[in-house]
Amino acid sequence: MEHMEIEHLLIFGSVLVAVWFIVIYFLPRMLLTVFKRAILVKGFGDGPIPINTLYTQSQALFADPLHASDSKLMTTGVNRDTLLMVGWLDHRKGPLILHVPDMAGRYYSVQFTDPSKNTNFAYVGKRTTGTEAGAYLISGPSWKGAMPEGVPQITSPNNSVLVIGRVFVGSNSDLPTAHGLAQQIQLSQLAQP
Repeated sequence: MEHMEIEHLLIFGSVLVAVWFIVIYFLPRMLLTVFKRAILVKGFGDGPIPINTLYTQSQALFADPLHASDSKLMTTGVNRDTLLMVGWLDHRKGPLILHVPDMAGRYYSVQFTDPSKNTNFAYVGKRTTGTEAGAYLISGPSWKGAMPEGVPQITSPNNSVLVIGRVFVGSNSDLPTAHGLAQQIQLSQLAQP
């Protein structure tokens, strides 16, 4: 009888460990897949967000995140001092150029995430590249082409990339300025010669 109980406990423990590893491994990927679908299909209340573009949180949504939109994606856990930008990149059609305006010392950050591993692989922003105007080439893992002169390259480990950007808002009166700067952070396709 005692032998049978130990055997059952070992089987139960083995199943528990296996389930734990499966959840740890697959849950982040599943959540990012759901987030990707929500971005591309519903957006943040203003309609779908096309691939290879950045959506900037509206001023109304920033001012009143609980009531300004039909979307529930940006209503909980929202930073109250940074405007958000989001986009999903697909590098199968080639690299993109990220254009950033002169931020005049203002904090901003553009984070690049590999959704297959749920890891951040690069940042552009005040702490990493400074606040001057700039352009950055974002390419997939196998891209080999002519680099534009003076443009640093960010190589993604995957052809699919989640982009999350933030621009600091100092006060309610600063919101229009911050929003204008956030909207100037843009993506464009690399012009091929």
